[in-house]
Amino acid sequence: MKLILTADVDPLGKRGDVVDVSDGYGRNYLLPRKKAVKASEAALEHAERVREARIEAEQRAKEEAERIATQLVGTRVVLAAQAGDEGQLYGSVSVSDVVEGIRRFAGVELEKGHVEIGKPIKAIGLHEVQVNLHPDVQFPVTIDIIPA
Repeated sequence: MKLILTADVDPLGKRGDVVDVSDGYGRNYLLPRKKAVKASEAALEHAERVREARIEAEQRAKEEAERIATQLVGTRVVLAAQAGDEGQLYGSVSVSDVVEGIRRFAGVELEKGHVEIGKPIKAIGLHEVQVNLHPDVQFPVTIDIIPA
């Protein structure tokens, strides 16, 4: 059965892709859940336009991520946190703190989901966090934790 996906289906493909599936899978899963429509001439033309728009949007997103990456690569963000005498923090630095520090320090708006902290930051000093803006655009940012 030839179908056009109307939503992203993980093992099959993305929205607008034309897929060949078994009759049962298409009839019993994809079509009732409105994840696909039958491939007709008009639907194929519409799917082509959707696919082109998706590719263009993904390209714009990648370019925007690369622009932000060039701004942030090599940047050291300084965050102040309450710490004891031996340099241990009274809590830990969260992803929200890092996002807010990047916004204040570099003027770049990031979402919490873009920042990945490997292990909790519980001491003063330099720490690296990973920023994942796009599947193809990932880079580290250095966070300098100083006692408040």
